[in-house]
Amino acid sequence: MTMNQSVNALLSINDIRAMKRDGEKITCLTAYDASFAALLDRSGIDVLLVGDSLGMVVQGHRTTIPVSIADMLYHTRCVNHARERAFLIADLPFMSYSNPIDAAKNAALLLQQGGAQMVKLEGARLDCIRFLVEQKIPVCGHLGLLPQSIHQLGGYQVQGKEPDVAQKIREDAQLLQESGATMLILECVPAALAKQISNELIIPVIGIGAGVDCDGQVLVLYDMLGISFGKRPRFSKNFLLGEDSIESAIHAYRKAVKNAEFPAPEHCY
Repeated sequence: MTMNQSVNALLSINDIRAMKRDGEKITCLTAYDASFAALLDRSGIDVLLVGDSLGMVVQGHRTTIPVSIADMLYHTRCVNHARERAFLIADLPFMSYSNPIDAAKNAALLLQQGGAQMVKLEGARLDCIRFLVEQKIPVCGHLGLLPQSIHQLGGYQVQGKEPDVAQKIREDAQLLQESGATMLILECVPAALAKQISNELIIPVIGIGAGVDCDGQVLVLYDMLGISFGKRPRFSKNFLLGEDSIESAIHAYRKAVKNAEFPAPEHCY
């Protein structure tokens, strides 16, 4: 617990920044409902991400693209009702930030009605980020594999293996920070690249399939419990194996991240 956080108070972005500064790994998991949110919060998970991954693991779609802002608002509100400590981020779904005005209107819904403390958007959308920050809306960037661009990418593949692509991701990360983003998620990039970016940025960098040297880790909750249908991603791990309850599995995940034991080499690229 950081110095400026009182007991039973919600974590703030200042607390998350302090974790990076102090070398404490940041734990994050996705959450979509009140029951799981309460369990994650009680287990000491630092950040809850209401991800548009709900389109796949909750709604059963093949991609995140069908998820609407109404879906995101509903699930964000559910998660917010149950938390007492964790920092809350909500995804802006596909085409909800096609321009800065739409981005601000939809982000305002997630903050005002959903209770989110920050919104996340994919790609180097610097115009939207700058405008959101001007409206005092905290922003988390997302680089590497961008699920909302899956039809353009052609599949769920590692990004940044080629030197020119890796350099572009590095440059975009700097631009996101300069534009006012206060957190970044790196997805499915080589561990060496993620380490370099994490060291170069002042803002916290959360990895998913990006190696152990990021400032923190996030996984899709259903993947780390082994209950997602379909093939589990290489970068994930079933933490429920060997545990006697979901709560103990979440504690095992938290401990593994805090101790820099997860992700292990077999989960990295």
